[in-house]
This record gives sequence, C-alpha cells and structure tokens, in this order.
Amino acid sequence: MSRPGTSLDLVSGLALAGAATLSVVRPRHVAAVAASPLVPFAARLVRDNAARLLPERPRRRIRAPRLQRLRLWRWPITRQAGRRLNGSAAMLAFSVLADSAVEHYRGAFQNRAMYAPLVVATLTLGASLFGRADTRSKKHQARDAIYAAAAATGFTGLGFHLYNILKRPGQWSWLNLFYAAPIGAPMALALAGLIGRGAERVRDASPFRPAAILGWPAGRSLAAVAAAGLAGTVGEAGLLHFRGAYHNPAMMLPVTVPPVASALLGAAAARPGPRLNWIARWWLRLTALLGFAGVGFHAYGVSRNMGGWRNWSQNVLNGPPLPAPPSFTGLALAGLAALSLMEEEIDG
Repeated sequence: MSRPGTSLDLVSGLALAGAATLSVVRPRHVAAVAASPLVPFAARLVRDNAARLLPERPRRRIRAPRLQRLRLWRWPITRQAGRRLNGSAAMLAFSVLADSAVEHYRGAFQNRAMYAPLVVATLTLGASLFGRADTRSKKHQARDAIYAAAAATGFTGLGFHLYNILKRPGQWSWLNLFYAAPIGAPMALALAGLIGRGAERVRDASPFRPAAILGWPAGRSLAAVAAAGLAGTVGEAGLLHFRGAYHNPAMMLPVTVPPVASALLGAAAARPGPRLNWIARWWLRLTALLGFAGVGFHAYGVSRNMGGWRNWSQNVLNGPPLPAPPSFTGLALAGLAALSLMEEEIDG
C-alpha cells in the first residue's frame, strides 16, 4: 500500500474514534451540530471535491455480445441453408412437372385446369433454380410470389383430385383410390411452395437473430413440414405399391426407410439434440439416395411391360411413374437443411 493511502487510513480512523467518543461524552453537542444547516452543505462540498480528486476509472471497452459474434460467424451457414431449401423446392417442382405432364397427358387434359400445375410447376422450377444460384442474402419478391402461387395451386389440386374420386361410382373405395386421380400428388407442389417460401424467409433473416417463420424457429418449422411431407409421400407410395401387390421385394423400401426418417425428423423438430440430429441426418441421406434409386427401379418396371422400352410411348404412360421417387430426395434435402438450421439455433 502507498504512503498517502496509509496516512488517509490513519486520519479517518482517528476521526471515527473521536466522533464516537464525542457522541458518548457530549451527546447534546453532537445533536446540535447534526441539526445545523451547514452540515448538508459541507457534506456536498466534500463529496464534490472528493469526486474531482479521485482518479477517473478507465472505461470498459464495450464488446459485442457472444451471441451476436456467434451469429455473425454462423451467418454463412444460414445463407447456405436457404439456398439448399431452394434446391429442395426445385427437386419437388421438377418431380411435379414431369409427373403431372405424363398423368394429365394420359387423361387427355379433359379439364382445362389440368394445365395449371404444369405452368405453375415450370415457374416454380425456374424460380428455385434461380434461388439456388443466387448468392444474395435477401429474399426475392418474384420468387416469393411464385412459391405462394405454387402452394395455392397444390391445395386447389388436392380438392380437384378429391372431387375426381368422390364423383365416381362407389366414391371412397379401394378401386377409386387405386385408379382415379392420385390423391396425394398435388401436395408435392404445395410442399414445393411451402419449402420455397421458407427458403425466402431464411435468406431474409437478420445476421444477429435466428431465422423465424411466423414467430417459430425456422429450423424446427421446416423440419416439421418436411417430416409431414415424407409421411404423406410414404402413404401415396404405399397405396400404389399395394396396388402392385409388392411383387418385387424392393417395393418395401419406400414404406420402410422414409417412415423412419420422417419419425426421426419429427422427433428432432419437437426436441432437438445433437445425437438425435446426427441420427436423423444419416437417415435422411439414405432417404435421398433411395429417391434416386427409385428412378432406376421404376425404369426397370417400365422395361418389364410388354414391348419394354421399344414401346416407351405407351409403357411410360402405364408406369410405374418415373418422376415420382425424386419427391423423397427433395423432402430429404429440405430435412437436411432444416437440421443445419436447428443446430445453429441450439449453438446460438
């Protein structure tokens, strides 16, 4: 301790001892001095002078909070997730475009509304490819509008397909579910629109806050959408493979692998954790590969029809549908992007 500091401590100690002794020996004098109007003035004067004499404390350097620094560091991951979601929407839009073109051509476009999904799916595919190549971190108004139109068209198409089933004799029956308009097909376009809109919201998020959709964390919201989409696609594949009596053991794969991926992704959306996310990621990758492999299996199924690929103009219409399996790939890619966003939310 320095010498001036020791002297001040000694003086202050003597003053306190003297004040205590005076208050015991002469309490009346202490009370009179305390009631004097000069005491507040003297106290204020001492306080002001002491504030000037004391050395000024060095100001602490204000640093950005750790969360903001972490968000800035992980911001490229968010942008990459947005572009991957655009790619997922592109895969779904391509599947819808090719599948609806074949199926509606087989139906001879009896209803003029059957042209709508082709037009909207083409616009969605173009917007998604543009979004996948766009490196900017803000949403695009035209892309967002196209995605909204795709979602609306998908839900409207679901109503048309339900009407097509219910207007037939027997209405809700296995025969009509097997051979009428596929009930779940329009939902692929709706999912492309929903995932695309989610991609635009992720791209437009602030670098200092996790991305959110309607007030909910974007990662968990998109994971729930992808999990529900996988479950619906499994139902559609299971129905059509049941119509085919599962004559090939490989037909069991779309109703065994993707359901596990859907359950794991849904569980990760409800209660995310590092281990669960890791397991869901690997199962989603397997599901994405299954979507590509399904095209090969369906191509083999076309070749087994009478005339094989030499009679392709008829056998491609008869099926199995070549563009259907990539829907699993598109939804799996959306789930992988959602997992990366959820991990960012956990680390943040």
